[in-house]
Amino acid sequence: MYDLVRSTLFNIDAERAHRLATAAARAAQMTRVNRLLEGTFEFDDIRLDQSIWGIDFANPVGLAAGFDKNAALVPFWATLGFGYAEVGSVSAQPSRGNPRPRAFRLPTDEALINRMGLNNKGAHKISRRLRRLKDRRRIPIGVNLAKTHDPGVMGDAAVEDFRASFELMAPHADYVALNISCPNTREGKTFEEPDALASLLDAVMHQREDSAPEVPVLLKLSPPLSDRIVFDSAVEAAVEIGLDRGIEGFIASNTASDREGLSADDEYLDAIGAGGLSGRPLEARSTHLVRYLYRLTGGAVPIIGVGGVFSAEDAYRKICAGASLVQVYTGLVYRGPGLVRDIKRGLVDLLERDGFGSIEEAVGTERD
Repeated sequence: MYDLVRSTLFNIDAERAHRLATAAARAAQMTRVNRLLEGTFEFDDIRLDQSIWGIDFANPVGLAAGFDKNAALVPFWATLGFGYAEVGSVSAQPSRGNPRPRAFRLPTDEALINRMGLNNKGAHKISRRLRRLKDRRRIPIGVNLAKTHDPGVMGDAAVEDFRASFELMAPHADYVALNISCPNTREGKTFEEPDALASLLDAVMHQREDSAPEVPVLLKLSPPLSDRIVFDSAVEAAVEIGLDRGIEGFIASNTASDREGLSADDEYLDAIGAGGLSGRPLEARSTHLVRYLYRLTGGAVPIIGVGGVFSAEDAYRKICAGASLVQVYTGLVYRGPGLVRDIKRGLVDLLERDGFGSIEEAVGTERD
């Protein structure tokens, strides 16, 4: 059935299709349709349960940041069977983002390119929405924070921007992800640079003591340039600085600014222009970053694997590489809402095949 829906959606602009899908989901979550959908996508198995950061996750499959920027669909994600959802990116100030068109499909590569520009309604409005929805949340909700989309907000002002959004959002989050891999200056530099990251985490972790001392804070990192990198000084520096300041997990990975692994015509890609690449081409690279982080940290903190998850096998590779949780976004666009159920069923089959009694037993068991 989704093949027919997808055919219709893929005939219109990617961002407009996203708005239509979001509108349909908002309508469903306020009607009896929600119960019908829940029965369709329901699949539970105790072997998928985990407790991470003192939070209960019924399964490891989550929604990645970017799909529900303004936390408009918080009650709906449980309906599709997600174990958790990450909303945002949220910034201190509202932003309309970049001019359109700013979202593009690459069907032959099962990929997306976007330069949305962190469009969101801002931390004040979104924090109020999450507070109102507190009693309707059936799954853990993470909040992804990014710097306000304004290249003039740099240096100390950028740190303060992050701190302000953290102060508003952290009390309403089950965990907070700091999106440090989005450019925050005209030069395209990011908070992944050691000095900038240290300043940011000093401010955020100090604010956490006052706003939400128990909330786990995670760092979201850029993907490596390939799946063969054996040493990355930037990743090692980020891990050292993060762990030193009490970071409780990592997300691997963000979208990619390059166009590695694409079969799409160069002329077409040039016409699209700049933007973050997500989807199938990032599967191996993001899994490699999961593996690298797991080995670097000795499995001391949980890792969320995201990038190119289109099947249970994709998710399982990330789990065996060291991810405790995984996230989907582009796969949802190409495979439809049944993807979550299919991944969960497939994960149970893979656990049985390999003799694991729970998802936790499989984490980090990848053989060299």
